[in-house]
Amino acid sequence: MAPPTRTPASTWIQAGLRALADGGPGAVRIDPLATSLGVTRGSFYGHFADRQALLDAMLDTWERAATDDVLDRVEHRGGDPRAKLRRAGALTFSPGLLPIELAIRDWARRDPTVAARLRRVDNRRMDYLRTLFRAICPDEDSVEARCVLAFSLAIGHHFLAADHDPHTRDRALELAVRELLA
Repeated sequence: MAPPTRTPASTWIQAGLRALADGGPGAVRIDPLATSLGVTRGSFYGHFADRQALLDAMLDTWERAATDDVLDRVEHRGGDPRAKLRRAGALTFSPGLLPIELAIRDWARRDPTVAARLRRVDNRRMDYLRTLFRAICPDEDSVEARCVLAFSLAIGHHFLAADHDPHTRDRALELAVRELLA
């Protein structure tokens, strides 16, 4: 008889990220995660010392996905700076990452450690944006303004409830992006 298959740490981390996206950090609890995965809580302790260790691993996973993985994918595919800017935004705020991103931003408002991690991630993103915008805009003030506007647009449009008559929401977003990349 084969030994039982051990639930990988990555499975716990992904379940934790889904719980975080659905209900915030308070929803990341060992027993409910074990139940959702169909395993015992002992499986958890085979990978993590405690809940905080899981939360740290979740943040590590998010940080890697939100920076290294996105930047690698953008650069691997290549293209001009405008194409890279569009791709970076689409990947960073994709349906798979966006709910986690928003949950981490909310969590960072109440947890200084998470806020420091978010600041590090945002600084890496802004540095990358500066590099790309410098390739299409020689004025440093304009580069910084475009970076702030692009980043604010990428995050803020998810919270905007305004109508855009006569445009659709997607069309209004595309018009804003076009202006930034002009």
